Amino acid sequence: MYDKLNFTVGILLVLCLTSFSPKKPKVLIIGDSISIGYTPFVQNYFAGKAIVKHNPGNAQHSGTGLEKIEEWIVQDDWDIIQFNWGLWDLCYRHPDSKVQGNRDKVNGSITYSLKEYRDNLNAIVTKLKETTRAKLIFVTTTYVPQNEAGRFKKDPKRYNRAARKIMKKHSVRVNNIYYSSVEIHKKFGKGSDDVHYSSEGSAALAELIIEFLLKELDTI
Repeated sequence: MYDKLNFTVGILLVLCLTSFSPKKPKVLIIGDSISIGYTPFVQNYFAGKAIVKHNPGNAQHSGTGLEKIEEWIVQDDWDIIQFNWGLWDLCYRHPDSKVQGNRDKVNGSITYSLKEYRDNLNAIVTKLKETTRAKLIFVTTTYVPQNEAGRFKKDPKRYNRAARKIMKKHSVRVNNIYYSSVEIHKKFGKGSDDVHYSSEGSAALAELIIEFLLKELDTI
């Protein structure tokens, strides 16, 4: 009889503890291949502390964001939404280019002008504010090396300035990783013609994301 009583009490205790376990905060990361590269490191760090997910696939440019932002964010009740567009927006492409992605900064056309990028971001943040109560974080665009086929080295700074103005208008927090990404790319970039990073580089970028998210999660 006592064994059955102890067993019943034990089950009730487990159920009580489970029902009162703290809810893990949920973080959605939206971005291109750079964010796809660092997200697994962020997920590993927050394992057991927070649920971190990336939007399905590559978020590409801000035009894709405008089209799919609502589809992505309604998948769950997010506490934080971190987002970024830029590298695809400032890329020049030409249909006859044989370089991957038809990149061609000599003969190609830019995906979105600075004004179009600014307008797209403004519309995206407006949609986010209307659709979710999540805390919003914008992450700046990373470094473009000199010999990249479809992008100019100077453009991330220009596009980041435009983005920061939009974020300031909407009171959105900004994680400015650009300058750190320059140094990280010098050590762990995939080359002077490639915006991407080795695994070590993605891990280094992840540290910048983790540090910022930790501060924001503490305020939830």
